[in-house]
Amino acid sequence: MSTFAELLLNGISMGSVYALIALGFVVIFRATEVVNFAHASLLLAGGYVTASLHDDIGFWPALGAGIAGAALVGAAVEFLVMRRARGGDHSVLAIVTIGVDILLTTELTRRLGTDVLALGDPWGDAVLTLGPISLAHTRIAAFVAAALLITAFLLAFRHTSWGVAMRAAAESTETAALMGVRLGRVSLGAWAVAGGLAAVAALFLTVFPTPGLERATSLAALKAFPAAILGGLDSTTGALVGGLVVGVTESLATGYQSDLAFMGRGLGDLAPYLVMVVILLVRPSGLFGTKELARV
Repeated sequence: MSTFAELLLNGISMGSVYALIALGFVVIFRATEVVNFAHASLLLAGGYVTASLHDDIGFWPALGAGIAGAALVGAAVEFLVMRRARGGDHSVLAIVTIGVDILLTTELTRRLGTDVLALGDPWGDAVLTLGPISLAHTRIAAFVAAALLITAFLLAFRHTSWGVAMRAAAESTETAALMGVRLGRVSLGAWAVAGGLAAVAALFLTVFPTPGLERATSLAALKAFPAAILGGLDSTTGALVGGLVVGVTESLATGYQSDLAFMGRGLGDLAPYLVMVVILLVRPSGLFGTKELARV
């Protein structure tokens, strides 16, 4: 029972980090109706800036610089690339984000090379022990930080002019534009917010017990993609629930790998996608996604 509780707590912690990444997918989709496949490179960019600067200016300023850097990269992608193709087919724009991701990831991995970079976090390898249950301080910090950021985002989404504008644009871009909503500003803000959230997620994906930031870190964004899909790409609530589902599923599948050996190795990496497929078979729009109605 203690093993299950430990795996569950670790899964909830990692799930909250996946929720941050999934929230980035949802924010951009709600603002532009485009699936952003360049999210992995935003995550890697934020982590790289933090890792490069923490020795010179300290961890917290470096983390702030990493968040700002990833937000700036996201805003630059929107302004220089996506805005030029506004009005085009959404499927084509999604493919454009794949090209952007390849360019950014190639440059960042070239800079990283074979190095594994530490981010200089203050928690180190400290572990909290509660009876038979052990939980790394980094996991606790990840949950607290994710909870605070998600709460702040939801409050801003509900009670600020930017949030109101984004909700209006998500309902109908044409109507929102006619009512004076500046869609370019909404889209720019969405890409910047998604980049900042990805930078925070990059921190908690690369601290203890993982060795640090490396070339494969960006693949973590692929684990958050099922969270966004199964929760519903147009639902902020779905991103949160989807992140927790993916985190807990991955943790339990990895922890009980030996008992599930008949299903093959690497079940922990595969399990989130299996859950996504099962849920989409039952609810094609995701758990909280909006169902589209068509008159026939």
